[in-house]
Amino acid sequence: MTVPAILGIESSCDDTSVAVVTREGEVLSCVTASQIEVHKAYGGVYPELASRAHVATIIPTVEAAIGMSGVAISDLQAIAVTRGPGLIGPLLVGLNTAAGLGMAWDVPVIGVNHLRGHLRSADLVERRVRYPALIMLVSGGHTLLVRMDDARSITLLGSTRDDSVGEAYDKVGRMLGLGYPGGPAVDRLAAVGKPRIAFPRPMIREGLDFSFSGLKTAVARQLESEGAVQKEDIAASFVAACLDVLISKCRRALTTFDAESLVIVGGVAASPQLREAATSLANEMGVELCLPPQKWATDNGAMIALAGWDYLDMGNAPRPRPQPRLSIVDP
Repeated sequence: MTVPAILGIESSCDDTSVAVVTREGEVLSCVTASQIEVHKAYGGVYPELASRAHVATIIPTVEAAIGMSGVAISDLQAIAVTRGPGLIGPLLVGLNTAAGLGMAWDVPVIGVNHLRGHLRSADLVERRVRYPALIMLVSGGHTLLVRMDDARSITLLGSTRDDSVGEAYDKVGRMLGLGYPGGPAVDRLAAVGKPRIAFPRPMIREGLDFSFSGLKTAVARQLESEGAVQKEDIAASFVAACLDVLISKCRRALTTFDAESLVIVGGVAASPQLREAATSLANEMGVELCLPPQKWATDNGAMIALAGWDYLDMGNAPRPRPQPRLSIVDP
């Protein structure tokens, strides 16, 4: 099969993911090696173990993705690899692997901003985003709002001042004894509880920035108190507080800036509660809601490959070197 494609490699944190994607966003293959079993005993990602797991799995994962795609090496237009933000060890594994493969295959290597990969994930498999678009990225490491006039122009509107919403989810999950990863488990527990506790909604009436540290602390104090409250009610109250903040910020941004689409991406975009609330908001505001399929919401190589096409078209692809503290506005 002769199909121009890009190979995407994602290794910024705790999963090794490799995908082959066409310019139109068709995912010819995506193979992900999960590290949940490696880290669950620690209640979070153990960076050194994550690096070792990436070393062990990255070449077999690349081989599997190439084999499943049916694409020849000669059809690869580039190798797109996450250069940041992320953990330095895992980033180096992906970047060094991409550099070696690029040299061996005589294929250019593009260093991709992981956050820009998330922004493009809603267009995987089919084009969904209509511009101008308001995009909220909610993940384990980031919570931010941007406006995009097209697939490559980004204006930052607001970001978190402390914990991301995904980080708060995971920490609350650990407080409730739900294991790792905590986010999906919190949503499942919240679904059978009642939001009876009036947890704070930090910064809900202020601008477009976020803060979740105080909410996380309020949950901890509730668990330390003597009053008997069911864990499912604590989870439901926490999720309700998060959603109130996220949706209120999106509503404020949609009221302030013209947009055809509301796009929500990142790992927390897989939350059924957030998807339901976002659907209601989009209907209220008269905009199109664009959500990536749940399998593309979390970190994956396909979103990195699709972003790689953007970099290739711009003609000034960043060097594939590690940049652990990369910002959303960086190329």
